[in-house]
Amino acid sequence: EVQLVESGGNLVQPGGSLRLSCAASGFTFSSSFMSWVRQAPGKELEWVSRINTVSGRSAYADSVKGRFTISRDNAKNTLFLQLNSLKIEDTAVYYCVKGLGYTPRGQGTQVTVSS
Repeated sequence: EVQLVESGGNLVQPGGSLRLSCAASGFTFSSSFMSWVRQAPGKELEWVSRINTVSGRSAYADSVKGRFTISRDNAKNTLFLQLNSLKIEDTAVYYCVKGLGYTPRGQGTQVTVSS
């Protein structure tokens, strides 16, 4: 059974940083594409970033490019998302996803950017 558990969300001021983590189990993490998506209040799910397990290549939505960095630790079956220069519009529940779609995903972690 695929299990994804996100953590690291918090309340942060504009311009601040956070590091999100996703602990994965129930599948071969090192051979799976992994993604981050988010859902802001009243809005649909939005793709944020993905990483290729083999090449390590990553991609980002235009809205976060240059500010967010996705990475992974295959030895610890953990996916990360470093969030820098946070903006109010980054406020959302962030989910990690196995693969390139929107499911399966974890329960999410809340990121709130507010002054």
